[in-house]
Amino acid sequence: MTRRIRIFDTTLRDGEQAPGFGMTAEAKLEVARQLARLGVDVMEAGFPAASPGDFEAVRRIAETISGPTIAGLARANEADIRRCYEAVKGAQKPRVHTFIATSPIHMEHKLRKKPEEVVKAARDAVALARSLGPEVEFSAEDATRSDWNFLVQIFTVAARAGATVLNVPDTVGYTTPKEYYDLIRFLIEHVDAPEGVQFSVHCHDDLGLAVANTLAAIEAGATQVECTVNGIGERAGNASLEEIVMALKVRRDQWGVETGINTREIYRTSRLLQSVTGVSVQPNKAIVGANAFAHESGIHQDGMLKHRDTYEIMKPEDVGVPASALVLGKHSGRAAFRARLEHLGYHLTDAEIDSAFQRFKEVADRKKAVTDQDLVAIIGDEQARSTVEEVCRLLSFQVVAGNETMPTATVRLERDGVVHQEAASGDGPVSALYHAIDRAARFEGSLLDYRLNAVTEGQDALGEVTVRVRSGDRVASGRGTSTDVIEASARAYINALNKILSGAALTVSDDPAPGWQMRAYGD
Repeated sequence: MTRRIRIFDTTLRDGEQAPGFGMTAEAKLEVARQLARLGVDVMEAGFPAASPGDFEAVRRIAETISGPTIAGLARANEADIRRCYEAVKGAQKPRVHTFIATSPIHMEHKLRKKPEEVVKAARDAVALARSLGPEVEFSAEDATRSDWNFLVQIFTVAARAGATVLNVPDTVGYTTPKEYYDLIRFLIEHVDAPEGVQFSVHCHDDLGLAVANTLAAIEAGATQVECTVNGIGERAGNASLEEIVMALKVRRDQWGVETGINTREIYRTSRLLQSVTGVSVQPNKAIVGANAFAHESGIHQDGMLKHRDTYEIMKPEDVGVPASALVLGKHSGRAAFRARLEHLGYHLTDAEIDSAFQRFKEVADRKKAVTDQDLVAIIGDEQARSTVEEVCRLLSFQVVAGNETMPTATVRLERDGVVHQEAASGDGPVSALYHAIDRAARFEGSLLDYRLNAVTEGQDALGEVTVRVRSGDRVASGRGTSTDVIEASARAYINALNKILSGAALTVSDDPAPGWQMRAYGD
């Protein structure tokens, strides 16, 4: 039979007590409901003796949530244990979780007790808790810095006093996978515990080894693991529930165990916790981070389009993420670019793809990510340009403007194979630029309309400029896009000039918007 690993979630206790992660009683109840949907076996709802508010939150969770065992934490003293049981007794399956430190440094400097006093306190605490309820968990705080033989002694005493779960915490994230494996094996082999007593592990992430240590403990024979959603907790946090569960699921060939977690609820649980705490996970967080199923590299995107197993070892929907994302950025390749355009309804020729892709790369170099709205604007810009003969081509421009400086512009422009360079001033930067373009292109005309819109939000938004230009009896519209609004303005104006100079412009009588007033170069 496949060995079953019980998931003990301490998000609401160890996770919530970390600085910046406090939750109201209502928020804790909301998270508790989601943890029950997630399928955790044990839910440590809080530390009832810590405050009246925490007591009330634990009591409400115990009386409201069905399914998981509801645990409360208590120090190894009578007052804490009675307070804890009073809070959890309304649960279908209540558990008192009591603890005392066992490492020399803790016993000497924090508890100021002799080892034999610590053993007696553990025995008395477990016996009292067991007299009140059916499930008692005993933890040897700072176990990984404790003497192994002393751990055998105190765990044996706790088990004989009625503890149903023996927990071996790596309280300060000190141990390593091999060392932890050896410790768990040693305790399983040497602790004299009644049949059915579980061995549990609780790892912190101070050295970034919490999940690795937990997996090593499972391999050594532990049957319960303590963890938190998003890995929140004291200092660097706890072992991450989602990382443990998905490691066991994806690499079942390695560990050969199973959990009762409904993995499709993982992402929803993570998002809820981020919402109620106001603390987001980093984008590269395993399993639930924004980039966990996102691909920008062109090589990776090409592989994903051919077969997603090339770069994904699990399906996003298995953890509740709607779908993988091919993020279009400066590292993306043509395959992903073409695929995204086809998804948006654009079916372009290879030549059109090449031209649009080059333009996309220019924009991507200036933006963190290129959105669908950006792509639509880029394609519109390219289509507007490609349908017109390129009589004029803007090679470079420079604009100088300020509140105490007259706006001036210098442009280098090629017309009919001849390069011209001109400078001009104006009422504003766009006005100066357009005057300089007129001179370099040997063009006489008037600007009828100028409009600027942001395609997307943010400081790196793509700007889209549309203009209408008249020369004699010809009127043409132009369009240009860029993250630089001055460049977008130049692109739009050149597009309109090319229509007029190539004979592709409308006559004034054909203008669909004849009521527009001619005006000076607008900024």
